[in-house]
Amino acid sequence: MPTKPTPKSDLDIEQLKKRHKDLEEKKITAEANLNNASKLLDELKREAKAKYATDDPAQLQKKLQDMKAENDRKRAEYQKHLEEIESRLVQVENDFADRKP
Repeated sequence: MPTKPTPKSDLDIEQLKKRHKDLEEKKITAEANLNNASKLLDELKREAKAKYATDDPAQLQKKLQDMKAENDRKRAEYQKHLEEIESRLVQVENDFADRKP
């Protein structure tokens, strides 16, 4: 967390120049970080638009919820299908065991 600079009285010109240089370097770094973040955001928006036909966060959130719901539905369906197969297998095994002399 940045701290608030305390006022310094009677700084000489060299100290002031150093403070100015430090602030200038921080400004350059902040501008570079902003530029990189902006480029990344633009790229992610293009990617979202290409994959999901939107880059709107609310619409993407809705699509994600829909995808999760669909995935849960398919998983439950698959589980039910496997349980039916297991049940039939048990029945076949029981029928086979009953036929043995």
